[in-house]
Parts: sequence; structure tokens; C-alpha cells
Amino acid sequence: MPKLPVVSGKEMAKYLSKKGFEIRQGRGSHVVAKKGGLMTVIPMDDELATGTLLGILEQVGISRETFSEELR
Repeated sequence: MPKLPVVSGKEMAKYLSKKGFEIRQGRGSHVVAKKGGLMTVIPMDDELATGTLLGILEQVGISRETFSEELR
């Protein structure tokens, strides 16, 4: 398995926006990404924890391999 890159919440929101997700302001320091029936909440942290990143990817249906390759 490829090692996951370190990304911030802002970088993750930008990545999902490029994938067609609509980014909406959430509560406090979080944003919501929606596309069709898929939705996830992204904390706007300087660095997303590995578990949080994996959870977001699972919720939006993107494999860790695809994510790692596209961020290179």
C-alpha cells in the first residue's frame, strides 16, 4: 500500500472540489463536501490525521491508491 501524503483540510477541500464535490461552509472550523448522494465533513486542520483522511476517502468512495497517485 502506498504511503498517504500529509494534507491539510484546505488541500483536501480543494482536491474534492476538483473531483466535482460542492464545498459548503459547515459549523465552526469544518466544511461539508457534497456530490450526489455522497457527503463528508472536512475539518480545516493544518494537517489531517491519518484516520480522519482514510475516513473521508472511504465516505467519498476514493481509494487510498488513487488519492496518493493523484496528489503526486
